[in-house]
Amino acid sequence: MNADPEVSVIKMYAAREEIYPREIQGRYATLRWVCVWLTQLVFYGLPWFTWNDRQAVLFDLAARKFYILGIVLWPQDFIYLAALLIICAYLLFLATAVAGRVWCGFACPQTVYTEIFMWIERKIEGSRSARMRLDRQPASAAKFAKKSAKHLAWGAVALWTGITFVGYFTPIRTLMIEIATLGLGPWEWFWVLFYSFATYGNAGWMREQVCKYMCPYARFQSSMFDNDTLIITYDEARGEPRGARNKNTAGKALGDCIDCSMCVQVCPTGIDIRKGLQYECIGCAACIDACNSVMDKVGFPRGLIRYATDNAMKNGWSLSQMRRRALRPRVLIYTAILGLIVAAFAITLTLREPLKFDVIRDRGSMGREVEDGMIENVYRLQVMNTAESAQQYRIEVSGVDTIRLATADLVSLQSTESRAIPIRVRVDHGKGKPGSNRIQVTLTSVADPSVSVTEKAVFIVPR
Repeated sequence: MNADPEVSVIKMYAAREEIYPREIQGRYATLRWVCVWLTQLVFYGLPWFTWNDRQAVLFDLAARKFYILGIVLWPQDFIYLAALLIICAYLLFLATAVAGRVWCGFACPQTVYTEIFMWIERKIEGSRSARMRLDRQPASAAKFAKKSAKHLAWGAVALWTGITFVGYFTPIRTLMIEIATLGLGPWEWFWVLFYSFATYGNAGWMREQVCKYMCPYARFQSSMFDNDTLIITYDEARGEPRGARNKNTAGKALGDCIDCSMCVQVCPTGIDIRKGLQYECIGCAACIDACNSVMDKVGFPRGLIRYATDNAMKNGWSLSQMRRRALRPRVLIYTAILGLIVAAFAITLTLREPLKFDVIRDRGSMGREVEDGMIENVYRLQVMNTAESAQQYRIEVSGVDTIRLATADLVSLQSTESRAIPIRVRVDHGKGKPGSNRIQVTLTSVADPSVSVTEKAVFIVPR
């Protein structure tokens, strides 16, 4: 049967074309590698750093304690983690409003690991042209050896990344011993392999696909842009009409762009910045380094592709004029909100008491009469010492005449220990009104009386 000539097939997803980014040297390439080194030194090194004889940063889910340098956070302190996330979000909004996708281009984990994986690829398979030739070659022992070496190196980096990630939740030294003895638990194995596979797949195979199709930031970034946001721009007025320089173009009026396509060859997402700002642009500035190097060779001024704003390009503003527009209402609002959140976070964290406790009355034992006619209630104190040193606390009760403890008034807790402490509270016969009476239970540090917390409770007097 012949196909209907009027029927056409529309593909909803374009097949991926392999991108072979060219290596480039320049100011922004150096800055990008500085960010790679800084972020990875922090990520890989922080689990090995100790603080007060324990891992400096550890999210101990089993013990429900988060250690961040000298701070110990408990489930009740979740508000601080939420505040940290809000601060990071506003920092991203502020950076985007001022300098576009600078986070994506220099510090995003996807960018960082893609840069590392591409460096490994270049070291094993060669330059851009060598990689393209290798991929076109038929299968051979030499090709198999190079591809295998590259993927083994990628796998090693990805596996170490997965181990380090789990090392933030299981003490890294314990984790390494468990790996060496094959004693990892099932969940630890799962997360090591899952994070390793994610790193290997995202940075090794998907690369720009993550930025173009999977990352939501690429989709809503424009809502934070305005005409004074720094973006990577092509100076069309200076560059057009573009064209190569040869004897046939002598005497023709051409712009400074020699149409060498170097800006396209170095782009990790494969776009042509000369077509204007595109959501695929991650702001890595590789095209700026490439264009500047070409301008140096042909003797033209640098800056044909550069960081600028829409208003600067339209009005021909200088760098100082762009800087004056940096402090515009949107930026000031983001900065003010961020400053308030940071200040509130710092103040509440500084004033946080290193002691938490709850009073729970034993509902199975109502107010009862004991020797000498006294009335007794039983309570359980759930005490948490959030400090990283052993503490001794004094227990005091008040609120009803003659109220006192019938148990020891001193309790000792080790560093970051949480413990349930039963106490018995009594009042003399005839004191307090029948029914419920409001009382207060106070815990005070023996070493530092300024550390004191009071909680309310109810004392029952039988009717």
